[in-house]
Amino acid sequence: MLTLSEESRQIVASLAHRVGPDADIARIAQAIVSTLQDMDAALTAIIGQQGVAALYRRSLQLCASAHPRLAGTYDSLQASLDVTALNSVLVEQSEADALFFGQVLLTTFYELLTTLIGPLLTARLLRGVWEPSLSDTPSQENSP
Repeated sequence: MLTLSEESRQIVASLAHRVGPDADIARIAQAIVSTLQDMDAALTAIIGQQGVAALYRRSLQLCASAHPRLAGTYDSLQASLDVTALNSVLVEQSEADALFFGQVLLTTFYELLTTLIGPLLTARLLRGVWEPSLSDTPSQENSP
C-alpha cells in the first residue's frame, strides 16, 4: 500500500476538492489541467517555462515507469506542457483512471521539484496552488 507524505495528502485533497462530489470525467480532467496551470504560473517566474515543461515531461516518464497502466497515457502526450492534449487524453479515460493519473502526476511533479530546490522552497512556491482550493468551496457548490 502506498504511504502518502503530508504534502502528497494535501495534493490529493486539493485535487479532490477541485473535482467536487459526483464529478464527471470532464470535471476531473479540468481539475487536473487547472492544477497544472496553477503550478506552471507559480513556477515559471522562478525556473522558466522550459524548466516547468522539463519537470512535466520527467514527471510523465516517472509515472509511466512506476505505474505501467499509465504508460499508454504517457505515450499519448507530447513533450511540452500541452494542457489541451492532456485534457483530451484524460477525458478518454475512466473517471477512476483519470483521477489516479492526476494524483500520481501532480504528486510526482511536486516530489521531483522538491529534489531540485528543496522541500521548504517547493512548499512556499506552491502553497497558493493547494490552499485556495482547500479553503474555497468547489464551483459546483456555489450554485443555488
